[in-house]
Amino acid sequence: MHIGLNLTFLVPNETGGMEIYARHLIESLGRVRPDIRLTALVNRNAANAPGPWQDIETVTVPVNSRNRVAWVLGDQLLVPPLAMRAKVDLLHSPANLAPAWGRHKRMVTVHDLIHKTFPEAHEGLRAKAVGVIMPLGIRRSHRLIADSESTKADLQELEHEPAAKIDVVPLGLDVPHPERALPEQQIRDTYDLGHRKVALSLSAKRPHKNLIRLLDALASIPPEKRPVLVIPGYRTWYEQELNEHAARLGIADDVRLLGWVDEAEIEAFYAAASLFVFPSLYEGFGLPVLEAMQRGVPVACSDRSSLPEVAGEAALLFDPEQTGQITAAMEKLLEDRDEAERLRQAGLERARRFTWDATARATAESYERALAA
Repeated sequence: MHIGLNLTFLVPNETGGMEIYARHLIESLGRVRPDIRLTALVNRNAANAPGPWQDIETVTVPVNSRNRVAWVLGDQLLVPPLAMRAKVDLLHSPANLAPAWGRHKRMVTVHDLIHKTFPEAHEGLRAKAVGVIMPLGIRRSHRLIADSESTKADLQELEHEPAAKIDVVPLGLDVPHPERALPEQQIRDTYDLGHRKVALSLSAKRPHKNLIRLLDALASIPPEKRPVLVIPGYRTWYEQELNEHAARLGIADDVRLLGWVDEAEIEAFYAAASLFVFPSLYEGFGLPVLEAMQRGVPVACSDRSSLPEVAGEAALLFDPEQTGQITAAMEKLLEDRDEAERLRQAGLERARRFTWDATARATAESYERALAA
């Protein structure tokens, strides 16, 4: 079985969660299915950069994928002939977009359909590319992988794909490194957290993440009980609105809206956090919930899309459109030590079920189904 991995999208250390997925998939397939021959189709940015693709066969697609137009054109026009020249049996595109042609079999991993459920999440050319090219790649693929049953249901309802064409393959978790955390006092001093309790919410600053209601919920907690809300995650145009909303509510001093922070700071925030809160209206999988559980932080999260199936019974679930429910869940974890400890233990157990080796095994089985079709 010769599998081509379409990594044209991947600019090392700049491509977020889908890069993490691709890196771990290569490493884990090598461990659990060494019989599979892998060839990575990489752009110029990755061709000479360190990464697990350097340990397998590679083909360079002559594009600079920092230019997203070049990436999309290279993905659609250059990848298929290069994959055919490499004589792959199946081309797997792991980042939502996939070429629509080629003599080989084709598969795409669909992480979410946010371009249809929340179209405001993408702007400009990216929105047009996702709205046109993504459905075409899905339709022309011989098999689909979805991160969750929720995304599978979206593919059936919104893209009219048959259930039999879709395999659900959950994501895995990295090995945590709490030993790399900065000292808690250092992180408290750096971000002026004082001795207060910390509510953590890793999140991009985008409307569907529902951070406006999270701010409303925080403001509803009496000042003497109110934690500091820390929100690391990449910055967007929406952050100004969030800052202005916090100021209107009178809680600007209770909120830390941060950009991406390094591993040492993230681990320090986890160690300092009394709870993790995730009010998103839509997630294809919701990996931050499991990452918090893995580190022993009790979790309260939305009951929408994939989050209930990912969290199971190891989190307090709330209706993300009901601010009062978000407030109540946060107060429960702040004040009820027994419940917080129960969820801490349940979360640790839940997180152990999600491994990259399991992801790789299920992916390999999907490859076999695609080739047998």
